[in-house]
Amino acid sequence: MQKRSDPVRFASGARVLHAIADGDMLAAVPRGDPASSQTTKATLGVRELVFEGELAPGERVPEVGLAERLGVSRTPLRIALATLSHEGLLEPLPGGGFGVRAFTQGDVIDAIELRGVLEGTAARFAAERLTSRDELAPLQRAVDQLDPVVGQMDSEALVSFVSLNEEFHASLLELAKSPVLARALVNVNALPFASANALLSSYAYLPGSREILVVAQHHHRALIEAIRDGHGARAEEIAREHARLARLNLDLVLDDHEALAKLHGGPLLRSVAGA
Repeated sequence: MQKRSDPVRFASGARVLHAIADGDMLAAVPRGDPASSQTTKATLGVRELVFEGELAPGERVPEVGLAERLGVSRTPLRIALATLSHEGLLEPLPGGGFGVRAFTQGDVIDAIELRGVLEGTAARFAAERLTSRDELAPLQRAVDQLDPVVGQMDSEALVSFVSLNEEFHASLLELAKSPVLARALVNVNALPFASANALLSSYAYLPGSREILVVAQHHHRALIEAIRDGHGARAEEIAREHARLARLNLDLVLDDHEALAKLHGGPLLRSVAGA
């Protein structure tokens, strides 16, 4: 199957979140371990095949064929499959092996809501644990750079929005100063379409998408203000409402076949939409 040449492709930010969860930003740097490299290659490869629809919901994962296709040995592939099963993308089969998990619209909504709960807690912790306003500099820098991007709203600008949005969310989590919370958020962000950037590529195709980004940017500024002033409860509610924008985006994508067809991971959402 030929892959789509989408104008916008995104990283999940998982490496940054893992680094924060480990309490060491150097943890984001690969260590050069060949076995670990093969496992990473297998994990990314299988995830991509699932998101591109080459491995469909309910389909058994062909281990032998995949190992050959991805150029990895069986052991790293099995570790990768177990990892993706833990993330919720695959599921163990009764007779052994793994299949691609079929999930519902409710599953996606629950994952988005759970992310909102965790990011809301992160925002409250940030407000309660802020020791200097200087700590807000990374958040403020990301927001200031987002302003012209929101006004431009083409494919190139959207790539910038995703990168800066990822920086904002990672900086917010770092301000929470909680590796425990960071690890929990890593697990939630691994769920299909749960992360803050998971559905943003659809904004390139959805009518009225700029209005959603304007609201998102308003949330960013309001979060900084609440954290700066030490208003933990307000910061928590803003962050939870911010996450719910992804729920609105999900509804719009499922109603727009063109946006759904061009979205990275669209085949998984087509199964949700029944399209």
